[in-house]
Amino acid sequence: MGSRRICSAVASLLLLWLGVAAAQGTSSWKTLSGGAPAIIAKGGFSGIFPDSSEYAYQFAMIASSPDTILYCDVRLTKDGLGVCLPDIKMDNCTNIADFYAQGKKSYLVNGVSTTGWFSVDYNGTELSQVSLKQAIYSRTPRFDPSFFPLLAVEDVSSKFNPPGLWLNIQHDSFYSQFNMSMRKYVLSVSKRVIVDYISSPEASFLTSLTGRLSNTTKLVFRFLDEAALEPSTNQTYGSMLTNLTFVKTFASGILVPKKYIWPVSADNYLEPYTSIVDDAHKAGLEIYAADFANDVVLSYNHSYDPLAESLSYIDNGVFSVDGILTDFPVTPSMAVGCFSNLNKSNTDHGKPLIISHNGASGDYPGCTDLAYQKAVDDGADVIDCPVQVTKDGIPICMGSINLMDGTTVGKSSFASQTAVIKDIESVVGVFTFNLTWDEMVNSLKPKISAPFFSTFGLDRNPRYRNSGNFMRLSDFLDFSKDKDLSGIMISVEHAAFMAEELGFDVVDAVIKALDISGYHNQTAQKVMIQSTNSSVLEKFKQQTKYDLVYMVNEDVRDVAASSLDDIKKFAVAVSVDTSSVFPANHQFTTNATNLVQSLQKAGLSVYAYTLMNEFISQPYDFFSDATAQINAYARGIGVNGLITDFPATARRYKSNSCMNMGKKTPNFMAPAHPGDLLQIISKPAQPPALAPAPLLTEADVSEPPLPAARLINGSTAPAPSSTCRMQTRAPVLVALAMLCACLLL
Repeated sequence: MGSRRICSAVASLLLLWLGVAAAQGTSSWKTLSGGAPAIIAKGGFSGIFPDSSEYAYQFAMIASSPDTILYCDVRLTKDGLGVCLPDIKMDNCTNIADFYAQGKKSYLVNGVSTTGWFSVDYNGTELSQVSLKQAIYSRTPRFDPSFFPLLAVEDVSSKFNPPGLWLNIQHDSFYSQFNMSMRKYVLSVSKRVIVDYISSPEASFLTSLTGRLSNTTKLVFRFLDEAALEPSTNQTYGSMLTNLTFVKTFASGILVPKKYIWPVSADNYLEPYTSIVDDAHKAGLEIYAADFANDVVLSYNHSYDPLAESLSYIDNGVFSVDGILTDFPVTPSMAVGCFSNLNKSNTDHGKPLIISHNGASGDYPGCTDLAYQKAVDDGADVIDCPVQVTKDGIPICMGSINLMDGTTVGKSSFASQTAVIKDIESVVGVFTFNLTWDEMVNSLKPKISAPFFSTFGLDRNPRYRNSGNFMRLSDFLDFSKDKDLSGIMISVEHAAFMAEELGFDVVDAVIKALDISGYHNQTAQKVMIQSTNSSVLEKFKQQTKYDLVYMVNEDVRDVAASSLDDIKKFAVAVSVDTSSVFPANHQFTTNATNLVQSLQKAGLSVYAYTLMNEFISQPYDFFSDATAQINAYARGIGVNGLITDFPATARRYKSNSCMNMGKKTPNFMAPAHPGDLLQIISKPAQPPALAPAPLLTEADVSEPPLPAARLINGSTAPAPSSTCRMQTRAPVLVALAMLCACLLL
């Protein structure tokens, strides 16, 4: 498939670029020139497509800022052709081994013996059948079966006509072993192609070009690891950093790893920024930051938000780098074009409503005072409390009725009380009603959620893993009353179980707590009650005038007319899973369902849950960027609200300067069109089609009324009769507990 097919496939995804100046406003930048920072696409849009491939370069030009610079790592072939390859070894980034199985050789690369396949062993004709492929194994290989020929520098220029072309010459000294000269190549190609930037980590190479190129070509000295030796001076790059006036004699700029600017500690937190940007600017050097990628573990300070990371380098109020080299050029495009200088504005474009999920649970243990305070500080419109009950009948805010999920109970003396309760869930747990409030407060600590840790190793804010204080419902209501919020959301689950097995009426308890806190007379903040059980909401409707939200806890593609009528009897809004809006197949969106439109047409607001910043939680269509995902739900589909672990990311979205630009909205803020990426995967590599999700029917919604709460054995919180309970101090006993629960089924 050629560029024509990819252009047609993504045409519906992207709008024509208009009004960049309007998007950027009149802000002044702290760059050396005072202009906006440059966006440099490393090998094109290499975060999705194979680095330096036609798709990668084409997509970078379509999806990013119109000023995006295309970056090419130049390697020479045996006949002196300059081709774009992300690595001097072709092993991982191409399929060359399929054609030249015996072609592996060993050469000295910067004095180190290196074994692999090298471009210098083949001429352009021999390499014409070789295809580029994804070199980073954590990224999708589904585009690899498409044929991506190696592109010469001239091809990149003529095919894509970029506004800027950046050639990186990484191993000039390597090619001299073969009587080849990168200097001669660059001088030659620059007569045929407009080259805007040439970078190299070899000072002697850049010195040899000084005065021999067009005055518009910028020479950029690339710094490698601080401890590495620069081959022509035999100094470490760290020591050369202290003599930028020397660098200025042969270069107009420097390219540094981003950690040179914002060092990161061993436990992945930002350390104080260095003076390197200021030092470079004082020396008259532009400074470009490298190594930006959305699908890696960012510093915990950035909360898995790559847009926040980009902004920290260009819009921190102190300095700005002159450009960002990235695998995902759409993110710095958004940062430069729509999200700069927002800290000086209180603009809030209204929609979508930002509803916290257990507070700011992406940054602190959920449902703690710290999580709720962070959610308020981050601009949540609504903060939430999922209500559970303790052994002594106290309603508390806790993300799960199972204490194993959000506390340290597994490491406490109460771990021996593990049980399986089939009416709640099929896993072993210690439950909130097993402990009194005092036992919980005095014996347990909160535990931050990390939904992608066990599978992908993605942790959340480990320095604060067990911080914060548990909150009773009354504490939550007292906390929220005087905050700048549009409302609160209280979630109620397991009400029938609590009534029948614990003798506890959770609906009455919530209503009583709201009354005591004065919320029944509260007008400044609305109260929202959310539940997956229609019976719960119907009981609230009978006794209160709060806004009721029906949560659909399964994937559905649409809603039957009969169930719409039922929902409208007891709810004003519906919460739906993100996958019910944009179904995905192997991390590629397949389509957009009609669910949101059907619900809204019936007069129901729609809230999408649960949005998370971790890139692994997002389909590839959103470019591993939570802001792009929010844009798809808010602007693409038009949901009324977002339920999120990271309210700060959603709040910043509502402030962006490109929100209401209409047809002038820049390309990079056009919402993703579902199915476009899946469409351009070659047929043999496409994942098997999935069966469509079911409709939400009347049978799914209708429930019998809640049972009346009853006392059992004179206690308000007895051991449930459906529980198989035993002491479990070893894994085998846990397994026996689970077996016992199965027998009860």
